[in-house]
Amino acid sequence: MAGHMGHGGAEDMHAGQYAAGAPGAGATRCAEMRLRLFPMQAGARGPRLAHHSWSISMRRPAPNRRAVLRSLAASGAALALPGFAQAFPARPIRLICPWPAGGATDAVMRALGESAGKTLGGQMVVDNKAGASGMLGPNELVTAKPDGYTLSQLTIGVARLPHMQKMQFDPLKDFSYVACLTGYTFGLVVKADSPIKSLKDLVDYAKANPGQFTYASPGQGTTPHLAVEEFAFKAGIKLQHVPFKGFADGMQAVLGGHVMSQSDSTGWASQVDAGTARLLATYGSKRTKKWPAVPTLNELGFDTISDSPFGIGGPRGMEPAVTQKLHDAFKKAIEDPAVLATFEKYDQSVIYMNSADYARFITEQYVKEKLLIERLGLAMKT
Repeated sequence: MAGHMGHGGAEDMHAGQYAAGAPGAGATRCAEMRLRLFPMQAGARGPRLAHHSWSISMRRPAPNRRAVLRSLAASGAALALPGFAQAFPARPIRLICPWPAGGATDAVMRALGESAGKTLGGQMVVDNKAGASGMLGPNELVTAKPDGYTLSQLTIGVARLPHMQKMQFDPLKDFSYVACLTGYTFGLVVKADSPIKSLKDLVDYAKANPGQFTYASPGQGTTPHLAVEEFAFKAGIKLQHVPFKGFADGMQAVLGGHVMSQSDSTGWASQVDAGTARLLATYGSKRTKKWPAVPTLNELGFDTISDSPFGIGGPRGMEPAVTQKLHDAFKKAIEDPAVLATFEKYDQSVIYMNSADYARFITEQYVKEKLLIERLGLAMKT
């Protein structure tokens, strides 16, 4: 009977036991019984037929070996999750900076990554992926494994750009928000020898030459772009926007005389301090510590305030313990004197939010950005 334990072997064995239990039963009767139960097994070709309905008491089949192994593996995986979080990171973490190397954001991200990596007992490798208004990093998170080894800077653009164009992500569903850490100081600069000495000069020139005053920004839909568009709307002027991949390209265009001004974060600090560029105005709610003589757009009467917090995110579905471990490392980083010195260099302050608060902030900002985009006439056409 052992030769029939491949398909339905348990039933074959029990049928043999039933036949052998009758007085005088022999091999012939056993074979007859098997034929009656399974007529297609005795040398017949073709599909096996369903057996007849017999009231036979059978023992419960032994557990399937593969099922047992799967169950044990699942149990082991469940038990291993806390251990995985404890062992994290076991290799370098990729930290995407979605802007070119050499700018303010690059410097800040490298300082944060180095500090957080030390706290984790590992290494964070900054990967510059410039372009698409800072969205190449968020785009990569959509397809990255949610294991904590791929992170990216997330700007306010993740809540804004989906209202302006079709995006690869949904900011309310596709990210694990780790922590908000700091925010930009933005300003408008011109070349030092420009005839535009003040924001009043700019407005006067733009009114006399509609659409002729050009300004660079780090991309369509970025805060430096929209802040200037809002200012122009309030001032009743029309300017010409020239988007670049990041600060460095835009500043080269200004110094080379290809565009008349640049709207960006404080990557322009060294040029302003060296006297090769002039800062006309900043966009915050108050004057900066580093350039206190420079007015804000708001105080000049244009009712424009653009504070722009940013933080770190990962793919959706990250283990909470891993997210918490990353959060704690970055929170400690914004207390690191070396990181704070980098913030100070670019006139950035600490703007901290934990994971839950950061996710809530993006959700609320998503609604506000929709209203701004619609007011400026930049909403995606549907």
